[in-house]
Amino acid sequence: MYYILKLIARLPLCVLQFIALCVAYFFLTFNLSLKRITRINIRLVYPDLSEKEQNHRIRTSVISQCLTMIEFIKCWGMPPEYSLSLLKKIDGLQHFQNAVNNGRGTIVVIPHFGCWELLNAWINLYAAPKIMYKPSKHKSFDRYILHARQMTNAELVPTNESGVRALFKHLKNGGLTVILPDHLPKNSGGIYSDFFGQQTLCSTLVSKLANKTQCNVVGLSCIRQDSWSAFHVHCYPLSENILSKDLDQSVSALNQDVQMIVAQAPEQYLWGYKRFRVILNKENIYNKN
Repeated sequence: MYYILKLIARLPLCVLQFIALCVAYFFLTFNLSLKRITRINIRLVYPDLSEKEQNHRIRTSVISQCLTMIEFIKCWGMPPEYSLSLLKKIDGLQHFQNAVNNGRGTIVVIPHFGCWELLNAWINLYAAPKIMYKPSKHKSFDRYILHARQMTNAELVPTNESGVRALFKHLKNGGLTVILPDHLPKNSGGIYSDFFGQQTLCSTLVSKLANKTQCNVVGLSCIRQDSWSAFHVHCYPLSENILSKDLDQSVSALNQDVQMIVAQAPEQYLWGYKRFRVILNKENIYNKN
């Protein structure tokens, strides 16, 4: 599988995107899991959209998610210079540079949105990040991703208490880490907070690290443009409330900022993920539909 993925990555991006488009239409035609979960999430989060608008967003989201996966395979199999060549515009660069250069340490918040894996090469132009990494259950796929990670300056740490301690120390020393904050955490690592209008379990990792270190917290996204051959990087100054000692206030502020980022191109969010599996006082919504 490792060598198959390496061969796939050598195909032109336009060819891979055409394949992804065909796969997306297959998912859409046969109402498979990706479409089903995307439909549940979009109808939950955007109840005010008309049925026609919801269906359009479901369709464009399934297509976007298929494109994202094939783009990941491409960029993982290519040198970092390839990823950089796709980034045609950087908005708000000063927010990122100010955070990196002021010596307070930086948490870069990147939601599961757009083609976020392209940002690895770009971030490594400015810093040597320390990043949590959970190995894939599929050894060949894990080897493929690790090879990509090792082409950059990033240092990987485990997704456990020792990894959290390593991030804390790195931030205290003025370093940079990257965290995707919008996954569904374990009960021990989350609190209930409003996210897209749902009181759902939300991760506290960014908030706790920010509270303890009083570091910079900035947002990044990488949005696919209409041509599909160009991506724009956006850098965001995030709310100062994320640094609050009040955990509820911090997580709420972070969620609001993530929603702000996603609102730029909502169809490019990872709506095929069972993000709302744990909602306060509700049964698992994915078991009902």
